[in-house]
Formats: sequence, structure tokens, C-alpha cells
Amino acid sequence: MDPRTTALWRLALTLARRTRERKASVPLPPLFFITDPARTPDPEGIARRLPEGAGVIYRAFGATDAATIAAALRRVATARGLILLIGADEVLAAAVGADGVHLPQRLVHHGPRLRARRPDWIVTGAAHDACALHDAYLAGLDAALVSPVFASRSPSALGQLGPIRFASLVRQARLPVYALGGVNSRTARRLLSTGAAGLAAIDGLA
Repeated sequence: MDPRTTALWRLALTLARRTRERKASVPLPPLFFITDPARTPDPEGIARRLPEGAGVIYRAFGATDAATIAAALRRVATARGLILLIGADEVLAAAVGADGVHLPQRLVHHGPRLRARRPDWIVTGAAHDACALHDAYLAGLDAALVSPVFASRSPSALGQLGPIRFASLVRQARLPVYALGGVNSRTARRLLSTGAAGLAAIDGLA
């Protein structure tokens, strides 16, 4: 692993150990790498640097070569002992033998039907406020990724929550919560007492 990945992984492990009492319905990774077509143009290369037990969320965003990239990530995940989720595409996830799916906030309500069809999958979802977190819980999701915790380059990041507001959301949540948005080896240190189940990063692992 490169130094940034190592540092972020260690911080994620610390968070996961501190929040073991927040039991998840399935084994969850301490750290998720989330792909982005513009910001992580080589997702396979980044995935190869991840430690065993980490997770990858592949977001195709309509890419014409999505099946090829997803299949490549599946091979890396199998070789390195990673968990692979596919963003918002049940068909692609099934085709490549992924471990589950990640739903954007607008699709979280599909959770119950997805769970009925794929009871063995890990299903996570995005959330940006307390209402969305409650919806994720009601939908039976295994975890929620809350963002943006810090300033982020994501076009959807309208305003950062900050560690204090994020910690408040974690306390209210009835499912495991990951921190996303501007998370890197420097900012993650400010999250160690928030009760988060783990970390999720894009640029922080690029």
C-alpha cells in the first residue's frame, strides 16, 4: 500500500474497532473506495493497492465500458479479498458476481424489493440528512454513506456537515454510518470520536 492508503486504512480500522457495538446485519469493510469517472480514472489500479477486507463501490454513471471495468474490479476483488458493490445497477452487479449494490439517495426506497430478490447481497445507500438516514433504515439497508462531511469536489456536495453535525447524525442513525466527502488521511483524524462505522473516500485514495 502507498502511505496515504495505509494511513487512511489504519484510521478506518480504529473507527471500526471503536464502534463494534453498532452491530451490522452483515460483515462490513472499515473502508470503502468509491470510484468516479473523472476523479479516479484508474479504479483498477487503486483497487490493487487496497488491503484485504476493504470495499470498492463501482459507479459507472452510464459508461459504455461499464461491464468491462466491473469485471476487472471483480477479478481484483477476488484476488485481494475485497468487497465489491456496484452503484445503482442490480443487473450489472449480478452479471459480474458482485457482493451487492450501493443505492443513491433517490433510489433507497428500492431497498426492500432488492433485498427480497437478493437476500445474500450487501446493500448500502447514500444519505445527506437525518430523514434520509431514517429512510435507509426503514428500507432495510445494511449501512448508509453520509456526505459531504468535509469540503468535496463532488458536484453534488452543496455544503459540508463538519465532524460535529456528522457525529449528531451518527448518534441518531439506527444503522451503521460511513463518513464520505473530503475524507483523507488528514481529515479522517477528526472523525475518530464520531461513532462512525468506517470511512469512504474518492480523492483520498486516488
